[in-house]
Amino acid sequence: MKPKNCLIFGGSGQIGRHLVRKLTKNDIRVTVVTRNIHQKSYIIKTQGNAGYIDIVESNIYDEHKIRSLFKKVDICINLVGILYEKKRGNTFHNIHTLFPTILAKLSKEYKLKNFIHLSALGINEAIDSNYAKSKLEGEKGILKNFPLATILRPSVVYSVDDNFTTNFMTLLNRLPIFPLYYSGKTKFSPIHCTDLTDIIYHIISRNINSKIIECVGPEVISFKEVLEKLLRLINKKRLLIPFPLFLASLSAKIFQLLPNPLLTEDQLRLLKYDNTLSGKYKNNADIGFPCQRLFDVEVKKYAYMWREGGEFSTEKYNLKNNSRD
Repeated sequence: MKPKNCLIFGGSGQIGRHLVRKLTKNDIRVTVVTRNIHQKSYIIKTQGNAGYIDIVESNIYDEHKIRSLFKKVDICINLVGILYEKKRGNTFHNIHTLFPTILAKLSKEYKLKNFIHLSALGINEAIDSNYAKSKLEGEKGILKNFPLATILRPSVVYSVDDNFTTNFMTLLNRLPIFPLYYSGKTKFSPIHCTDLTDIIYHIISRNINSKIIECVGPEVISFKEVLEKLLRLINKKRLLIPFPLFLASLSAKIFQLLPNPLLTEDQLRLLKYDNTLSGKYKNNADIGFPCQRLFDVEVKKYAYMWREGGEFSTEKYNLKNNSRD
């Protein structure tokens, strides 16, 4: 059977690196598009065997160059997304709405077998979030132009390379008090990055075409419970204090002025809404891939980096000694 060829946008990020490893390991050739080949190529090249990865430098808005890449592939995968807006055209509308719509049009024009797009869970409910609205409009543009597209809506994605658990453990390590936005009641179904990339491979290998699939881990955890779990894993005790909304909004206004903001007003609005299964669409279990990785178990594998003593912390040392018995 002819090997499949995948075109990946956003291949140097957390999910992209895991996905490239997964696909190349299973004899799928990938072409990864990056905006800066000098900064990103050394990361991407190490994710698979020689001959399975091609790296192309291109601005994602250079339609002429992007078009040429569609001629030799079977599947296009879009992992590009931003959590906050930047200058130079990196707006929610451009990244989450216009760009995926362009890819969907090209996928249809070149008769690709599938276009897999990474969206986000809970965007139907978050009507006051610009991030969510841009994601939703992007989905509409995709399905209008390429009805066979598969749109994945994951809950929070975590791993040792993430910007979720690692950022929180860093902050919890440094701050004696940590704010609980909306009293920490917002619920998540965190999914490990490996599970998400396994789902994508499952879709590719079984030629699944489904409009929208919600992707979640096996647990439902509140924001407060997430912080409590992380504190236990790094052996810290901190005060978790509910933050009044006006103080939360004020802190977000200040934080979003930073080059890499810890929190923006738009992200604060998103935190009002649960990030769990809606029941309106298929989920990963429905397509034959229920996730098994538990949040505590997976984060524990790298949480030692935030403990006193790091790799040689007491708990880590005991784990190693027990494994030899």
